[in-house]
Amino acid sequence: MELNFPLAEAPDDFSRERGRKLFAAPVEFLKGVVAMKGLPPADRIEVCFAGRSNVGKSSLINALTNRRNLARASNTPGRTQEINYFTTQDGPYLVDLPGYGFAQAPVAVVAKWQALLKDYLSGRATLRRAFVLIDTRHGVKAVDEEILTLLDRAAVPFQVVMTKADKVSAKDCEKVLDQVRKALAKHPAAFPEIVLTSSEKGDGIETLRAIIAGLE
Repeated sequence: MELNFPLAEAPDDFSRERGRKLFAAPVEFLKGVVAMKGLPPADRIEVCFAGRSNVGKSSLINALTNRRNLARASNTPGRTQEINYFTTQDGPYLVDLPGYGFAQAPVAVVAKWQALLKDYLSGRATLRRAFVLIDTRHGVKAVDEEILTLLDRAAVPFQVVMTKADKVSAKDCEKVLDQVRKALAKHPAAFPEIVLTSSEKGDGIETLRAIIAGLE
């Protein structure tokens, strides 16, 4: 029986090298955006990274780009309150979205940047894929379902990237993957492969690089 939403396989040599070259070249911070009018020109494709606060998004972007402090990691959930754009050389924009869910910030501030997040996901024509980060320790939560449903409505293809896979046992990982697969089955915009990663150990990073480099 074919498994729904299997784990993405390791890339072949060609795809691995294409991903390596993309992220070995300069990746630089372009700008932080606090309103839709501040978005850079839509002159290339882009991919975005979305996830609950404290899911390990900054750590994943840093591991992906092999740069220690490109994205700002923080122990304070919700610190990033803007859409952060990074440029790759002859490749897509990398877009770091505000963490959603719990945040140590005033309610009005949280509401403002959550609205910006939704406007971006619904209205950026050059967005080729959203990578939705899910903590392997916790699986899909109700706040994740809100974003997945929004992506469905906006017809934005999204792919789940499991983070912190090194923090759980193989047995517990399989239980969480089963829960995630059942959740994804309800979402038509879900890409049919899951990427299992560990920023700390480097697991799945080559695979994710190759996936991004292969988008057109």
